[in-house]
Amino acid sequence: MKILVTGAAGFIGFHLSERLHSLGHEVVGIDNFSPYYCVDLKKLNALDLEKQRIRVHELDLVTDKIDDVLEGVGAVFHFAAQPGISADVPLDSFIKNNINATENLYQALKNIPDLRIFVNTSTSSVYGVHAMDDENTPPKPTSYYGVTKLAAEQLILAYQRDKKFPVCSVRPFSVYGERERPDKLYPKVINSILNDVPFPFYEGSEKHLRSYTYIGDMIDGYVSILNNINKCIGEIFNLGLDSAITTGEGIKIIEDYLGKKAIYDIKPPRQGDQLETRATIEKAREILGYNPTTKPQDGLKKEVDWFKEKIWKKIDLYR
Repeated sequence: MKILVTGAAGFIGFHLSERLHSLGHEVVGIDNFSPYYCVDLKKLNALDLEKQRIRVHELDLVTDKIDDVLEGVGAVFHFAAQPGISADVPLDSFIKNNINATENLYQALKNIPDLRIFVNTSTSSVYGVHAMDDENTPPKPTSYYGVTKLAAEQLILAYQRDKKFPVCSVRPFSVYGERERPDKLYPKVINSILNDVPFPFYEGSEKHLRSYTYIGDMIDGYVSILNNINKCIGEIFNLGLDSAITTGEGIKIIEDYLGKKAIYDIKPPRQGDQLETRATIEKAREILGYNPTTKPQDGLKKEVDWFKEKIWKKIDLYR
């Protein structure tokens, strides 16, 4: 099957593109190479995909026409978005890159005859401060990111309800692993230890509970949708590890593995941050056969090893 992956040079998009290619699919990628975080990392990801003959087209879903890459597409996995909850990112950027981009993508795809499934990527942030419930729980987002991702999710599902557009939506929980965005916690911790530099740590966040989900387990969930397309249309799925550790425990795993403490630059609590997430995945288990198994102790070691091999002393993620 020919499959389009938006945000293919990003974290999850890269890994899904690679996995789909290994399964024999024809994969085509789109990414706008936004400077929100280190573009050199995205270029590294795109280059590694190109080596596998997966082309990543530099296109922006908000401003560019993408018709030329859509011919024959049978599935779309939509990751392109404005991520994060940084106070430095204005609401307009979230609206443009989360809602408007999704609308433009729908308009470009709505008449593609071969399209069997559009898999939208939402976020556990739609649940709000305590993300522990199933997919039927009313969302209560507390950040621009959560609000606009929820709006994009409901927009595309509205087209399914009204136009029979073949859509489902995934709400990932705290994904980590190799090629993780450098603005996320664990790359900052690893960089702090290896380079003896402080990293911003938000006061009290060491007590936050998270369903930290290893990237390989997350990709298993996405791929399983292709094996259950008819069951997935119109549905929302939580994907994540159904157990949680504190942020402090995660940091300690990295510190113990590297044999050295991170250097903290304590900041005031971050507005909109979640206090507790724990993925409720009974629906995904039943419909998709989803069964994440990677423990943080194992996944974080893989991320550290990758960082040391690919990033350390090669790419400055924080310049």
